[in-house]
Amino acid sequence: MKLRTIDGLDLRGKYVLLRDDFNVQIVDGKITDAFRIDQSMPTINRLREMGARVAIVSHLGRPKGARNMEFSLAPIAEYMHVPLIPDCLDKSFMANMHDGDVVLLENVRFYAGEEENDSEFAKKLAAGFDIYINDAFAVSHRAHASTVGVTKYLPSYAGLLLASEIENLTRVMETPKHPLLSIVAGSKVSTKIGVLRALARLSDTLIIGGALGTTFNFAMGANVGNSLYEPDQKENALAILKYAQQNNCRVLVPLDKGVGKEFAPNAQRFNRCIDEIEPDDVIIDSGIETTARTVTEIENAATVIWNGTVGMAQ
Repeated sequence: MKLRTIDGLDLRGKYVLLRDDFNVQIVDGKITDAFRIDQSMPTINRLREMGARVAIVSHLGRPKGARNMEFSLAPIAEYMHVPLIPDCLDKSFMANMHDGDVVLLENVRFYAGEEENDSEFAKKLAAGFDIYINDAFAVSHRAHASTVGVTKYLPSYAGLLLASEIENLTRVMETPKHPLLSIVAGSKVSTKIGVLRALARLSDTLIIGGALGTTFNFAMGANVGNSLYEPDQKENALAILKYAQQNNCRVLVPLDKGVGKEFAPNAQRFNRCIDEIEPDDVIIDSGIETTARTVTEIENAATVIWNGTVGMAQ
């Protein structure tokens, strides 16, 4: 895949809207794992060296289009030692920027227009900038205003991290080493049908976990209690299982689950086989036997492609 990258661009004095993925875990106001931020720093530092004036746009959690300060990016700005702009649509800071300056815009998901990919919101977000750079591989599949909408209003390029991720993924997809194991998890089958079909065609083994796995268990006739799943995706799940079989791909769905009576970090957790889940059980994460099987599959694989979390993530 040929991407337009920042190499060779003249960015001195240019205002750059940079999409990063800073959706990190924060507990009691402190970042517990800064890996995603640190991985983004090479692009940020390169833009600084090039004399760009950079405003980073990112999200944290799911504030559902409301200004919920539980999901503020303030701890990330503090970690990066950059100013936090309290409103991602506020442009007043731009007049005071100098070449090489970097600021962080407050959570773009404080606006409903972000996840709705609202064209007016995207236009306001892009206003005042000269170019847009995407360095957020993990959210690039989402048709949101900060990933898709702004590209209608600004010339767009890939950052160093995104270009590297695409290069590595292309190599794996075109010339993979076998046996190839793919693990797909997360919350919704409906958003990953294309991914599941593509990996079922490519992989030797496909593990389906998380709430996706719960939907597949339901489609196969299991009781899933009071858990997160998509009952309307039963036929799609069954179709993917059939498609995988036609492509000689072995599909592994959850054997057991960690359950509680509520979906909460402090919920009392029980391990249950899929056929023992009770009507008021809420699935929290992967079960002991399922996890052990996954570890074995990873150890025996030459290549592993992993997308999504297999349980509660904070």
